[in-house]
Amino acid sequence: MRITHDRICIRNAERDDCGQLAAWWNDGRVMAHAGFPLGLNTTAGEIEKQLAAGSEDAGRILLIEYEGCPIGEMNYRNLGDHTAEIGIKICEAAYQNRGLGRICLSMLISRLFGMGYAKIVLDTNLNNLRAQHVYESLGFRKVRVNENSWKDQLGEMQSSVDYELTPERFKTYI
Repeated sequence: MRITHDRICIRNAERDDCGQLAAWWNDGRVMAHAGFPLGLNTTAGEIEKQLAAGSEDAGRILLIEYEGCPIGEMNYRNLGDHTAEIGIKICEAAYQNRGLGRICLSMLISRLFGMGYAKIVLDTNLNNLRAQHVYESLGFRKVRVNENSWKDQLGEMQSSVDYELTPERFKTYI
């Protein structure tokens, strides 16, 4: 997959990207919102295996580039029944809070609906109000709140919010 808009490119992550992905995924500041304040403690080799297992049909890890520089990552996974699960992280702090996440989500969601998916789902931490605002602005509907449903790496109980989006509710920003 390769999607471009203006100065943004979303593309399949490749072997050469594994070191960058490992650096982000091992950084607790980047991963804290996902429940991993100590990072994932993964290796480029482990990530390379994940990339090799991906396909357009099953799902992919995607790299986000802005003006040719890697700034974050996205992913999608085919859950069956024409449903895709997605995720996004703008990993480089200098590119956060600039509206790029909303544009990247619009790009990926448009492509996934174009590929025949009828529903897109995602979840986020209940405390991640910024993400919830972005998802709802794109038309995502809150399906449920999962109170104290899991423990993070520090043993703290966390809650999450499940969202879903259908093509008729989608409000694109591109």
